[in-house]
Amino acid sequence: MILAGDIGGTKTVLALIEKQPDGWLHCLHEQTFASGEFQTFEDILDLFLSDAPAVDSACFGIAGPVINQRCQTTNLPWLLDGELLKIRFGTDNVKLLNDLEAMAVGMLHLQEQDFVELNPNAEAKTGNIAIIAAGTGLGEAILHWDGSKHSPIATEGGHCDFAPQNPQQDQLAAYLRRIYPEHVSCERILSGMGFSHLYDFLLEIGFAQPCPAVPPADESTGLDRNALISRLGIDGEDLLCREAVRLFVELYGAEAGNLALKSFATGGVFIGGGISPKIRPMLESGEFIQAFTAKGRFQPFLSSISVKLALNPRTPLLGAMHYFCSP
Repeated sequence: MILAGDIGGTKTVLALIEKQPDGWLHCLHEQTFASGEFQTFEDILDLFLSDAPAVDSACFGIAGPVINQRCQTTNLPWLLDGELLKIRFGTDNVKLLNDLEAMAVGMLHLQEQDFVELNPNAEAKTGNIAIIAAGTGLGEAILHWDGSKHSPIATEGGHCDFAPQNPQQDQLAAYLRRIYPEHVSCERILSGMGFSHLYDFLLEIGFAQPCPAVPPADESTGLDRNALISRLGIDGEDLLCREAVRLFVELYGAEAGNLALKSFATGGVFIGGGISPKIRPMLESGEFIQAFTAKGRFQPFLSSISVKLALNPRTPLLGAMHYFCSP
């Protein structure tokens, strides 16, 4: 019996998997939990495994850095320890992966219909693959190609410095430095909270009048302000929201291009995370690819790289499910 998990800042998904004689993985039970409603990960395990059979192996993709098989989650007060989990399950087959590491493995098990190609000039090539995913935070990973197979490499690249590329972005960087004087990372804008930051920035510089439907940043209404800005922007219902989403896509494309260069991703770039499918029309508009390829002398190199949007929300879970089953 395989226990697989996708542990994120917003939600945690657990699944019990049974491997069939033909190698097919059959899901016996899958459940989603609101992460913020639990004090510890163990509380979720107790609930999920209350009537479950014995676990033979367990793999979890976690939103946070995994060091020596221990992880202090980035956006939750949880500490996961692989050695303690081995004791709990009574097996040495326990693996903690960074969530993007799990997503990277999962990407290799998606079907062609799970992807949308964003680069009309893409050429099929082998080589390293870059994975970038905006969600509660910004995750980045690499699939290293050794000539015969891909192996996942975790990174914390989403916390690298934000680098402005035009006058509007220069203004944005100055605005963000007032909020985060010690360090402005890409995650501050390329994540769920990024939509509010971009909206408030554009409002401050007078790009357009405030949207009546979007509450002020300091007003507690119970609404998901970031989701509202995103939806109104995609639907084109408000000029300020529309520009916030456009700017998000421009910045997202630029950072994806940075990751492609750093990983020499001749095999392509996969875009995951919960935000990307929701803003798909803007990602397909061409502005993402324009920012992705705008790297000076390396524009020709990037112009032929495949950039695929992954639509399957279970990708990190699939990676955890297949970890102990892959050759």
